[in-house]
Amino acid sequence: MLFDKEEYKELFKSCIEEKRIRLSNQSYKIKLFLDKAENSLLIAKHVKDIQPTKDQPKKLFWDYWAITISYYSMLYAAKAAILYKGYEVLDHDAAQIALGALLVPNEIKKKDFELLNRSHKIFKEEYVHYFDDAKKESKIARYSAIKPYTQRRLREIYDNAVEFVRQIGFLLQDYFSE
Repeated sequence: MLFDKEEYKELFKSCIEEKRIRLSNQSYKIKLFLDKAENSLLIAKHVKDIQPTKDQPKKLFWDYWAITISYYSMLYAAKAAILYKGYEVLDHDAAQIALGALLVPNEIKKKDFELLNRSHKIFKEEYVHYFDDAKKESKIARYSAIKPYTQRRLREIYDNAVEFVRQIGFLLQDYFSE
């Protein structure tokens, strides 16, 4: 799926009109959400790596929660980054829209970052895809009766969450050094 910055900008405007995204000056929450994201990743890793004994739930059920926790770690990091940009989101889809509209730079800004040798500060559109993928899988894990996950797929979602949270951390470094 191609990333369309203009479509995200339009959806962002709609979300503001619908009050799903609103201006916020509650920047004190940035650190709280980032801490929540990082600690949720630690919990997701623990749950992902559990090898249940006979008297514990089957591995499949642990995997559902590892996927869900991985997704929520991304959501918390997204909320931190969105707050850094001066907005708050009220639902999961609005968070994805705000990520695409506020964090993914246009081509000119990408080139500026690269020229300044700050390409690590670029929030790539692939991170929005990671978020969307984890959001969908988390929903399936929570609401479907059963869906087995391969360990490779579980690892992919978890690894994407780790990369996503790490990148948000890079983007917010300036905020924490102020």
